[in-house]
Amino acid sequence: VFGLEALTALRRDLPAPAVRRFLERHEDPAELDFVHTACLARCWADIGAASDAPAQALLARLESFRTPDGGYSPTDGADHGTAYGCFLALGAYEDLGAALENPDRLLACLATLRAADGGYGNRPGVPTGLTPPTAAAVTVQRRLSRPADREAAAWLRARHLPAGGFCASPSTPMPDLLSTATALHALAGAHAPLEPIREPCLDFVDSLWSNSGGFYGSWGDDVQDCEYTFYALLALGHLSL
Repeated sequence: VFGLEALTALRRDLPAPAVRRFLERHEDPAELDFVHTACLARCWADIGAASDAPAQALLARLESFRTPDGGYSPTDGADHGTAYGCFLALGAYEDLGAALENPDRLLACLATLRAADGGYGNRPGVPTGLTPPTAAAVTVQRRLSRPADREAAAWLRARHLPAGGFCASPSTPMPDLLSTATALHALAGAHAPLEPIREPCLDFVDSLWSNSGGFYGSWGDDVQDCEYTFYALLALGHLSL
């Protein structure tokens, strides 16, 4: 999925016939976990063939991960949803052109994940938020046409470091590409001004580039991959507007 998304961002032709043959080998999502089920839906949409996807089977599989609090969790049988799970589930429903059932319950789940410091965590009742879950929560709220969460947006903005990127938590001293890309995506969606941090963020993303064409996830990584290259392109896209 990250390879397809990256090629789309670069406006390159997708190898749709070959990808379709691969996707058709996974017509029964019962064999897939939550994350791969959501990714399968996105891949069908990426190649412009969402109408040919096994939509009902995919949605049924996603619903098997719905939690008692109305959210979604990548962990089967979990008691509570996660911001990541809610984000992936909503995205899959959108990719398949389906309406999410009981969106208010999903939003209620997100409310329980609010951390004491204004961010969002991965479970209820945490004192400190994390950047990717907070970005996911802000994005889900926007996609469900809820008012922008200004407190969470301010929390995200405060995660920007003088080194240029965004860190994963208030206690994390080093920026990383996942936190930077997701924070920028959420802040852009909330119409927060990015101009004051544009150049430092561009410098940070550039520092992770390899002359082989890919990007590292952080200064401590020594391997590039499709996922972090996509995050770099996502960040650069928001910083170039």
